[in-house]
Amino acid sequence: MKFVVSSSGLLSHLQAISRAIATKSPMPILDNFLFSLDGQTLTITASDTEVTMITTMGLENTEGEGTIAIPSKILLETLKKFPEQPLNFDIDLETLAVNIITEKGKFSMPGQNGEDYPTLPALNEDKSSRIQLPAETLLTGIIKTLFATADDELRPVMNGILFEFTPDNLTFVASDSHKLVRYQRLDVKTEYESSFILPQKPAGLLKNVLPKEEGEVAVSFDDKNAFFEMENYRLVCRLVEGNYPSYNAVIPQDNPNKVIVDRVDLFNTLSRVSLFASQASNLVKLHLSNEEIVVSAQDIDFSISAFEKLSCQYEGSEMEIGFKSSFLTDILENLSSSDIVIELSDPARAAIFLPFEKNENEDELMLLMPMMINA
Repeated sequence: MKFVVSSSGLLSHLQAISRAIATKSPMPILDNFLFSLDGQTLTITASDTEVTMITTMGLENTEGEGTIAIPSKILLETLKKFPEQPLNFDIDLETLAVNIITEKGKFSMPGQNGEDYPTLPALNEDKSSRIQLPAETLLTGIIKTLFATADDELRPVMNGILFEFTPDNLTFVASDSHKLVRYQRLDVKTEYESSFILPQKPAGLLKNVLPKEEGEVAVSFDDKNAFFEMENYRLVCRLVEGNYPSYNAVIPQDNPNKVIVDRVDLFNTLSRVSLFASQASNLVKLHLSNEEIVVSAQDIDFSISAFEKLSCQYEGSEMEIGFKSSFLTDILENLSSSDIVIELSDPARAAIFLPFEKNENEDELMLLMPMMINA
């Protein structure tokens, strides 16, 4: 089995799928990339059994066909050291010897039998659903929500992104119980109602490869697995089992106090003032009054404090509310509008963050729970 491939092209594809390989693989064979040559198509697979990423490359110069597992670490590190050049792979499928021949040298390593590599799960046709999504839509939904996922061993359903398909829209939801994001696409609709929870790891892998893709992504899923098929990549993953909490129930509906403020100005003010917050609580206070927000923080242990005033449009009664500054920063970083709307009811209830400028096909809402302000 022989083929010629561009060193930089191969490295790019391997780096994109290598994140699927676990730091501590559950099986020794999973420390390898699976190379399969069929005609002039090279298919490369990386997996940790829970998540599998597959990429394909079209080659011009090939001989024979077959499958072999090649050590991922040494292959990746070697490719990083090569300048752009054609690499000749000469693989003996009987001895499992892998030789990479360049113009100036030869690099040899042992492979493993490709037949020992785990096979992909099959889609349960009786319980499956399918949809075509624009790559850009899927990428935006993941970027908007991934930062808000939890890392909670006791509640694994919170550790992923909820995809909710309805005849009205597609909804992406993530929450860690402190913050919540609900991002809806009104231009994506299905004839059915269905949902699944995508774990953090495959969501992160998709976030990395989707910018390289154009056109549609074919998404198919059953009650256990999801399949994402793109032009150059394919991702298969096990879904989070369980029912996602009723997220709409925690979004307060009656919020008479409303602030309109420049998002970047608030972000920059917060980044300065939060340096003076207590390291233990990370608390910053927002004092809201007519046409003004005062952002303040203090650390009594180190005798430091700061406040900064910010102009805004405010409708409502004067109030002061506290937030964990790192969570508030996350919210401000992930809202795309230049001006934002903050809706509040009282200092003990969640605040709603909305973009002031809205896209007609998007409905974006972020929620942040307040912190108690000590009297």
